[in-house]
Amino acid sequence: MARRPLPRILSSGSAQIARSREIARTAADSATDVLHPLITVSRGLRKLAATARAKWAATPKERRGPTLLLVAACVLVVALVPYGPLLALVTLMGAAAWKGRERPVVKTGPDDAEIARLKGLYEALVPYLSVPEDPSPLFSHGGDWSGAFGEYAFDEDGRLTRLRIAYPPYFTDGEPAARARIEQLLHAKSGRGREYLFDWDEEGNRLAMSVLPALSTAIAAQRFVTVPGETVLGFTDGDAVQRTVPVVAADGTEDAPAVVWRTGPRSTEPHLLAVGQPGSGTTSLLRSIALQALPHGDVLIVEGGGTGEYACLTGRAGVLAVECGLSGALASLEWAVHETERRLIAANRARQAGHPAPEDTRRPLWILLDRPSILGHLAAADGRPDPQELLQVPLRHGRAAQVTVVVAEQFDSTDTLSETVRTHTRARIVLGPATPGQIESVLGVAPHTTPTPQVPQGRGYARLGTGPVLRLQVPATPDPYDDATSEAHRQAVLELLPERRSVTAAAVETVPGSAPDPTPAPRHAPDPAPAAPRHDPDSAPAVPLYEPDSTLAARYESDPAPRLEAEPGPVPRHAPVAAEG
Repeated sequence: MARRPLPRILSSGSAQIARSREIARTAADSATDVLHPLITVSRGLRKLAATARAKWAATPKERRGPTLLLVAACVLVVALVPYGPLLALVTLMGAAAWKGRERPVVKTGPDDAEIARLKGLYEALVPYLSVPEDPSPLFSHGGDWSGAFGEYAFDEDGRLTRLRIAYPPYFTDGEPAARARIEQLLHAKSGRGREYLFDWDEEGNRLAMSVLPALSTAIAAQRFVTVPGETVLGFTDGDAVQRTVPVVAADGTEDAPAVVWRTGPRSTEPHLLAVGQPGSGTTSLLRSIALQALPHGDVLIVEGGGTGEYACLTGRAGVLAVECGLSGALASLEWAVHETERRLIAANRARQAGHPAPEDTRRPLWILLDRPSILGHLAAADGRPDPQELLQVPLRHGRAAQVTVVVAEQFDSTDTLSETVRTHTRARIVLGPATPGQIESVLGVAPHTTPTPQVPQGRGYARLGTGPVLRLQVPATPDPYDDATSEAHRQAVLELLPERRSVTAAAVETVPGSAPDPTPAPRHAPDPAPAAPRHDPDSAPAVPLYEPDSTLAARYESDPAPRLEAEPGPVPRHAPVAAEG
């Protein structure tokens, strides 16, 4: 039987049909847009009628008569009031429009993808939070995850941002190793590359996991609102500290939670140790501390790397010396030892005489050492004492003498730190990417968060004494002479630098009643040999800050390492004296 041909409209009119459908769809969309208010009002009227019907059905029969009488009275009043019917109609249309508006759909539970993620996380926790002897385990393969997970939240990408877990009482939450396994598992299953905070509630057998927002990097070096003896190390989370400091950021002035380090005679953490990877920001931290210390004290800087990161401080008011050579570092640190002893003797004699401590013993003295391990290697190769050996007196007695020591070192050289440095630096900072084991080796305890493999410069953790471990972001304090520094940061650092001194003269004061020191005082005169000028566009011709005495010169005259000569600036104000006893 031969097939009958299709009608012409079906064989050749497909284009016309498609075009007609598109026209009809466009007309329907246009009509919907035009009639949208009418549709909204109609929907609202239906909802109002349904509500009225439901209320009438819920009204008892003995009260329906009075209700009808009350409604009729209201209608009569509205009809007799001028413009009453019009106002009633407008009110009804407004109520219908409000009732018929389209409300956004409220999400009341997780979707399928989120449920699958929660189930997978529940199954992964079963081997760690269950035992075969438990008759009714909270975690079991194929069990109900809703009983173990109380609160949860997801971001736009479907990854967990908050989770509250209930675990059985027999879980050993008091052991750091057991807790670390759970934290590592949750970190891996919830998404890497983010920093998680784990809050363990041992009494209630609950674990709360939350994603921490990134700390702001928009805060640069500036004058912070602090009192003498307080130093802002950086900024942390808002709920971690109770003090905020007004700062100027990229978005304007705001109150930022600050990690404040207190030094002085009443401080329990008088000295600081900062450890990090290369390029982590330890040098910027020391530069920030120096800029905050200069308005109230004197600063002595010893740079073991010799890269010129502190050239901007050379010759400034309050900067005693900037040394990067072995001879200059040893001479400066030996002077610091004598100065610490002199301050102790002067303060002790003043107390015995019933007088307040002299003013020159109350002015803070800061000793900043960057990479002392390099100088230690040079000293060992040349048969000279390690510069860290000269830190014993400032570290042990610096709190009473207003002397503060700050040491910065890298992770690959922490084994070269002396026992005295490790013991007396109770304020600790770790900057840059580091493993939990490395952080624990420096701070003494592991952090409650998961360190990320990539962090900006100046990001890390801080712990003051026996306090909690805090996240830290050091204020941006780059080298203003570095070509890679932005103009905004360069100007911020330059505005904080003290003025340069053009005269290198200072009176040498002696302790009243003390025996003269057999070692002659440092002479404030240029070295006879010309020194290589340092690259500093604003500096005058470089001259040495002070010349070591004859004894020190005889000990270090054979030093082949170049010494960083400072510009004309302040000098040590007191001759070193021998310690009594």
